[in-house]
Amino acid sequence: MHCPYCNHQLRADAAECPSCRLTFPRAGTLLGAMPMLHPGLADSLALMSSNDHSRIRKRIERLQRRFPQVVIQVVLHAFPPSHPFGLYAFWLFNGGILAGYARRGASNHAILLLIDPDRGESALMPGYGLEPFLRQETLDHLLELASPAWADGRWAEGILQVLEGLAQLLQAVAIPLSGQVAEQGDF
Repeated sequence: MHCPYCNHQLRADAAECPSCRLTFPRAGTLLGAMPMLHPGLADSLALMSSNDHSRIRKRIERLQRRFPQVVIQVVLHAFPPSHPFGLYAFWLFNGGILAGYARRGASNHAILLLIDPDRGESALMPGYGLEPFLRQETLDHLLELASPAWADGRWAEGILQVLEGLAQLLQAVAIPLSGQVAEQGDF
């Protein structure tokens, strides 16, 4: 785990970054008001058609029915270039309370797909409950696969590609855990 501001290596239980002293409350003070998030899909830039929105929402709903403990949030939003993109993803993931108030720490199975078309950056951030199962390198690879579609302005196509990849990843980690589900309730 790395600090989303200065990229310093962090322990999972660190209250703040020992290098830059970032905490979630400090990030909120630095970044200001949280953008409004519509559950599932928030396209504040209106880059996609209502048909695209419908296709993406249906795919998210199918994913969440298949994996009921997982919450998926897709956000297309433009952020100022004054701070690292990872800081915005950290702030939005935690401030948006994507998994709900009751699901914190190991119970947080939310996944945020954040896209900033103006900056040409994206992030795929899993909750703490999914981090042990979804390697960041694999998530970054999904973003790389979608980036040609996004570079061409085909936002829905790239998002659906990432969602399909997530479905495959979640299926792959759910099968080995199936014997543990009754015991731990992880999936």
